[in-house]
Amino acid sequence: MTSAAQPTGSVTVGVGPPTIDDVVAVARHGATIELSADSVAEVAKSRAIIDALASDTIPHYGISTGFGALANTSIPPEKRQKLQRSLVASHAAGSGEPVEREIVRALMLLRISTLATGRTGIRPETLDAYIAMLNAGITPLVREYGSLGCSGDLAPLAHCALALMGDGEVATADGDVVHAADALKAAGIEPVVLQEKEGLALINGTDGMLGTLCLAIADLRMLLSTADVAAGLSVEGLLGTDDVFADDLQKLRPHPGQAKSAANLRKVLDASGIRDSHRDPHACTRVQDAYSLRCSPQVIGAARDTLDYVTTVAERELAAAVDNPVVTLDGRVESNGNFHGAPVAYALDFLAIVIADVASMSERRTDRFLDRSRNNGLPPFLADDPGTDSGLMIAQYTAAGIVSELKRLANPASADSIPSSAMQEDHVSMGWAGARKLRRSVDGLTRVLAIELLTATRGIQMRAPLTPGPVGAAVIETLDGRGRPGPDRYLSPEIESVVARVADGDVLAAATRAAGDFN
Repeated sequence: MTSAAQPTGSVTVGVGPPTIDDVVAVARHGATIELSADSVAEVAKSRAIIDALASDTIPHYGISTGFGALANTSIPPEKRQKLQRSLVASHAAGSGEPVEREIVRALMLLRISTLATGRTGIRPETLDAYIAMLNAGITPLVREYGSLGCSGDLAPLAHCALALMGDGEVATADGDVVHAADALKAAGIEPVVLQEKEGLALINGTDGMLGTLCLAIADLRMLLSTADVAAGLSVEGLLGTDDVFADDLQKLRPHPGQAKSAANLRKVLDASGIRDSHRDPHACTRVQDAYSLRCSPQVIGAARDTLDYVTTVAERELAAAVDNPVVTLDGRVESNGNFHGAPVAYALDFLAIVIADVASMSERRTDRFLDRSRNNGLPPFLADDPGTDSGLMIAQYTAAGIVSELKRLANPASADSIPSSAMQEDHVSMGWAGARKLRRSVDGLTRVLAIELLTATRGIQMRAPLTPGPVGAAVIETLDGRGRPGPDRYLSPEIESVVARVADGDVLAAATRAAGDFN
């Protein structure tokens, strides 16, 4: 998934939390990052505290002890470099296919952001090397399985820390998979030898699931507006009414997302010759449209409100300094439970639920176009020669199959937990699993909306000589012949082409050019 906006330049970390747009800029569009001067001083200050504790006779977790269930094991000074390296190497235990480059870049940025707060006790030179690795486009290979979402995304972050140490596999900026030591050498970066506490600082965080959430939020901001466009074109092509989207009716149930979606639908149907053709109540005998048409602002609007809540969660987490133990503002080093991924895990699951419902309603509108008993005078399956031609019959099958999978993906990962680390970590969030399935959910919604747009624009064109409104005309032009009526043809490339136009924001951009900004 890519967004329409193309942020460039650099992002400064250590001066307030990064924004969702910052995450998108670095992860998806290759923006570099810089460290603020205030952050440099704060990192050095907290590291001095860790160095002092390293020589203390009292054990301190992660500084002079083992980890997890081995927290009561004291580690002598001569073994502590080995301790940190062993922690990272043993926790880099991922399995499966490598995850997407933008997800890894997002989690690297977010770990750097936490390190830059000065709350983790990282050494300045370690932080500088991490920033240099990200800016050089070196992307550690993070495997799909390995994180339980508590203590944060241990395995994904450990793969990144391992690369920083010059071990493991990475992808270069050109996409070549090489050994980390070779990539660091080519970029002029010296591999890091970790000191006390640094292994924990590099792997204790919710950064993988949070990075995925931020990218999903950016995608859904665009996709939910595109869903309004698709719904409006379906209402237009099925000879539905826009009367139900009137502002005064929406105010009777004052959910903000519903009001925004209804306003978008009014824009889509404005100045439509097709809509104007059946405004006469004496000539049009239909009293009410089906729910999938009439109630689309209520469903897409509720998804918008959920997205707003999830955005609040993400912004709070972006402002967090997640590590264990953590260096407090007054200089204490304290164990805590802030690494637990529950807040982010719930948000990831919420979005998967609303995506499934928005897509389900979209597929119902697609199906309505293809049924001659419900499409108000269009040929069955929008076929050119019904019987000889199948039209868009099987495109609906594709959408239905995706929707069925989206319903399975809506089953919350966060409802599960499985104990680990000899029952020391006896409740986990499963947030990484929620992140991985949300990624697939966003892709599925994109495809279902594309099939609705393909269907709606064909239906609209089959209403000729009646003409669509400016939005419908602009979307038809942007699809560049995809969805045009005519004899059956190889359909998969057309679907994939429309999917790309939805994912890139081209469809929403076309609607915006025709009618102004959409909510």
